[in-house]
Amino acid sequence: MDKNSFEAQLLHTSFDKEDAYHSLSMPVYNTAAYEFDTAEAMEEAFCGRTADHAYSRITNPTVQYLEKRIQTVTGALSVTALNSGMAAISNVFITLAQAGSNIVTSPHLFGNTYSFFKSTLAAFGVEVRFCDLTNLEDVCARVDENTCAVFLEVITNPQLEVADLKALADIAHRVGAPLVADTTVVPFHVFHAHEFGVDVEVISSTKYISGGATSLGGLILDYGTLDWGRSKRLAVMAEQFGTSAFTAKLRKEIHRNLGAYMTPQAAYMQTLGLETMEVRYARQAATCLELAQRLQTLAQVESVNYTGLESNPFYSLSREQFGAYPGAMLTFNLASRESCFYFMNRLQLVRRATNLFDNKTLAIHPASTIYGSFTEEQRQSMDISQKTIRISVGLESVEDLWTDINRAL
Repeated sequence: MDKNSFEAQLLHTSFDKEDAYHSLSMPVYNTAAYEFDTAEAMEEAFCGRTADHAYSRITNPTVQYLEKRIQTVTGALSVTALNSGMAAISNVFITLAQAGSNIVTSPHLFGNTYSFFKSTLAAFGVEVRFCDLTNLEDVCARVDENTCAVFLEVITNPQLEVADLKALADIAHRVGAPLVADTTVVPFHVFHAHEFGVDVEVISSTKYISGGATSLGGLILDYGTLDWGRSKRLAVMAEQFGTSAFTAKLRKEIHRNLGAYMTPQAAYMQTLGLETMEVRYARQAATCLELAQRLQTLAQVESVNYTGLESNPFYSLSREQFGAYPGAMLTFNLASRESCFYFMNRLQLVRRATNLFDNKTLAIHPASTIYGSFTEEQRQSMDISQKTIRISVGLESVEDLWTDINRAL
């Protein structure tokens, strides 16, 4: 097939094996194990010398097809599909980190990511160095020969901060560390992470890809761009696998041992969701920008945060990296926590729920929910305000959403 558009490549990615019934959709291989013709063939598969499936905790045809589709349109060296975005993050860092290593990142992180770094990894002797990733001098002062990764969310949730990815990649690469980025907020048909120096990309496929919150999932994309020979954790693997050392460690050991591979049912739903992601995102992101512009005109709203607004301090950098529509999530501040709860309780169309990029528009008060178990001091250090409402924009018309938000205010 000649080089085609994103949509055509995605929709017409071929199966690895022809389906017996010529199904247009990859069937759901809802099985745990696979039969072999001979003991020799079984040995070859279990030792990784053939691509035959042995056990669905390791590989599964339905999941592998989702991985192949994403690999085709992103150009990634490998794609690994897991059971959630947090599974993707934990698998990445258990592959990269070891006792004595450090991770340089921002305190502006999703709550469970912050907890994973601050508490879970710390118990295994991994240091997390929080700093201002928009201050390159601060970042340079934190990285050293023990840095196993520089990590960030490309647009932080819910602070909506944007850092210079190319500059961070340069700093990370000087010490032989990868730039690892959570790109969930902007899908890969809009934002090409590897072009900005990202070596390993993590995505919560629960969001845009699932097709409207149908299923949980997470993705790890390795672009094969780093010399892993400088990594203390992966140097030995690099001698054998070169730029594929990260993928080799992940696929041959870590993801097998942690047991968080995506289920075939989730992979099937997400394969279908992937087919409509582009058209859904265009609607959601355009509506998000329109709402952000309108919210700025309301007296009850103290401030609006969306990096697609020209008044936003990250506007120029955001436009350079993500284009005119940087995601379908915005936040705005009201007068107080009480005002936020009053607003939330009066919503009729917008749903009070967590998650991002459902087909329905969702509202949440992050400080009392996602960060509800954090101390006020921790929330302040992460710039989580009691006055902030987060809106994930769905597929409703902008007029219907605007009417509901005005009524609630």
